[in-house]
Amino acid sequence: MTTADDTAAKKAFRRLMPLMIVCYFVAYLDRANVGFAALHMSKDIGLTAAAFGLGAGLFFLTYFLFEIPSNLMLARYGARRWIARILFTWGLMSGAMAFVTTDTEFYALRLLLGAAEAGFFPGITYFVTLWFPARYRARVMGTFLCAAPISLSLGGPVSGVLLELDGTLGIPGWRWMFFLEALPAIVLSFVVLRYLTDRPHDATWLSPQEKQALAARLAEDADACPPLPHDSLFRALTSARVLLLGLANFAIVVGAYGVSFFLPRIIKEFGLGDLQTGLISAVPYALAAIAMIWWGKRSDARLERRFHTAAPIVLATLGLTAAALLSDPLARMAAFSCAAIGCWASISPFWSLCFSQIPTKFAAGAIAAINAIANLGGFTGPAIMGFFRDRTGDFTVGLLILAGINLSAVAIVLFINRTRTNHVPAVQPETSLS
Repeated sequence: MTTADDTAAKKAFRRLMPLMIVCYFVAYLDRANVGFAALHMSKDIGLTAAAFGLGAGLFFLTYFLFEIPSNLMLARYGARRWIARILFTWGLMSGAMAFVTTDTEFYALRLLLGAAEAGFFPGITYFVTLWFPARYRARVMGTFLCAAPISLSLGGPVSGVLLELDGTLGIPGWRWMFFLEALPAIVLSFVVLRYLTDRPHDATWLSPQEKQALAARLAEDADACPPLPHDSLFRALTSARVLLLGLANFAIVVGAYGVSFFLPRIIKEFGLGDLQTGLISAVPYALAAIAMIWWGKRSDARLERRFHTAAPIVLATLGLTAAALLSDPLARMAAFSCAAIGCWASISPFWSLCFSQIPTKFAAGAIAAINAIANLGGFTGPAIMGFFRDRTGDFTVGLLILAGINLSAVAIVLFINRTRTNHVPAVQPETSLS
């Protein structure tokens, strides 16, 4: 029998999830299109592989610095207004990338883009804890997060097509790409401002009974979370549990971003054109999107998080290692597909594990802290790849280093609070969000 809180969660899923997915899709489109722009931008403004890797990674430094303050502001002023602000400002900064002419301008705008977008992902992640009971969160996060690999898979062909505009009105194709792909974020900021609902008690589309039942279920989940040894926000954010979760996420992100920013260049070196490069680069992320949804559902069905986080990371490590050592283009793409599937499939069980370890009163700050540490991996991964590409002439050493860092996440995930696994009430078949 379906209960009132299940009915409320289903309604919330149908109303909120499509908009969340579209926003995250656009976030990744604007975040990762620099990898395709580099196919021609690097030559136009004189960027080496190391300089490009540095500039691509600088985004994550300001993202790191502003992430916790941004999430605390979201908790204070509400997701609706704050996420709309994030979308609008990052759209402006992403569009401004179309006007860069020097490496210094490239670095500056990547820093500004990181500051503008800071807090979007942890804000949405915190928003999930305000709406969905624990027993649904791996599937909810898996469904939401699949927007990232979908964006990377569809964004490749789209970016390839836009690069074909090269010379239209005398403007290089990569400038057209930055400008046109920035517009959806600005439009979505007004949609979010009108459509998003901050909390269940603000939802006019839920009945009073549904609001009360959902609030009661969320309160039960909050009470089941193990307490942190400290009762101050600062000490909670610097606790061993939060720092270890952040380091595990850092190791995952190093591999994901180290590959995603350079994969177009690696494929281009197979001797392909821009559109072919975009189409082939879509394959690993299309497979990853399917794997994310299936693996998140499996994690919820078995009420287990650690194995469902660790096993895909092992697959990603093997994929990165194989991609470094193989030379056949088809075999390398199969290896990159395994790496993408592993990196992305681990994320929704990982965040469900995090939710089970963080008390509600510290959730906004702790989620932002874990993601902030992880985003330093977004700086480190591309920097490693670019540095060793310039020093050695290929990506072998960079990929092997990424694989080693990626594997360290397994040890951390299996170590963290082994006695406090997130055991949540079983989901009856009739209460499935799908």
